[in-house]
Amino acid sequence: MTGKERFFNVLSNRPADRVPVFPLLMSFAAKRYGISYAVFASDGQALAEAQLNIADKFPIDAITACSDAFRISADLGGDIVFPEDKPPHLSAPLVRDESDFNRLKKPDAANPKGRMADRVRSAGEMARHAGDRCAALGWVDLPFAESCSLCGVSEFMMMLYDQPELAHKILGFLTEIVIEFAVAQIEAGAPMIGAGDAAASLISPELYREFALPYEKQVADAVHKAGGFIKLHICGNTSAHLPYMPESGCDLFNVDHMVELAEAAEVYGNAGKAFKGNINPVADMLHATPEQCAAKARACIEAAKGRAYMLSPGCEVPAEVSDETFMAFCRAVN
Repeated sequence: MTGKERFFNVLSNRPADRVPVFPLLMSFAAKRYGISYAVFASDGQALAEAQLNIADKFPIDAITACSDAFRISADLGGDIVFPEDKPPHLSAPLVRDESDFNRLKKPDAANPKGRMADRVRSAGEMARHAGDRCAALGWVDLPFAESCSLCGVSEFMMMLYDQPELAHKILGFLTEIVIEFAVAQIEAGAPMIGAGDAAASLISPELYREFALPYEKQVADAVHKAGGFIKLHICGNTSAHLPYMPESGCDLFNVDHMVELAEAAEVYGNAGKAFKGNINPVADMLHATPEQCAAKARACIEAAKGRAYMLSPGCEVPAEVSDETFMAFCRAVN
């Protein structure tokens, strides 16, 4: 069974020869390919080659065209800073008030000079060259996370209380762009989209259901309409959000290490959804021996209780994790 077959069998609740291995690799991939993070995040070809290089070196079943959360912000006119060894970021928020928002113009996701188009190229290259050996996912950040990028996290959080109508306007505007961005990657050849909504873990379940979940669902519906699958990735403690997250309609759910994996297995299993996680990438990988990492991986597989599960850390694998430890993690499924 190829990695891609294994991945999509488990995603669809069909039998597979083993548990798929699906880590999120960004700085780890850049370092192994010998490029700076600035190059990894700004050159779509380099990003694709770095991801494919990891698939050559380690027995993983999926790779992702993910580098940072500021693709749309850049194409909306934001000034992006590219540190050599960290993800890029906006030099200052683009939207501070309604007048700033009203000046925004919808960008063209196909603009060849744009950062969205650069990721579309990455996703297409990865899908073409990965073939059947592994699944190659595109990536978007979902409207709530994009709003936090555009306005600043604390500023957008305050807007939920002080100016909820403006918050919904921003979310609706960004939803259209996120959908176009996701569909462009599907059309480029990516069979699935990873979708990040990290900031959603910082709000209450009530606010999540009003300001994040409906927009997640719109994006998931559009990806499905385009013929793709979608993974919801919310870093942080989403324990209180678990009962509601399957309502997003996503096909695969990431579980961070702060969430009880057995609890997540119950929720997603009962909803007929696939899930992945939840090794602590620092304690169980960076600061662990290969043997300790493998033991934790096997414990996660056991906690998943035979459901539609993929082995994964709760979030990104640090660049400093040794090759020996990462290989022990990958081989734990055997």
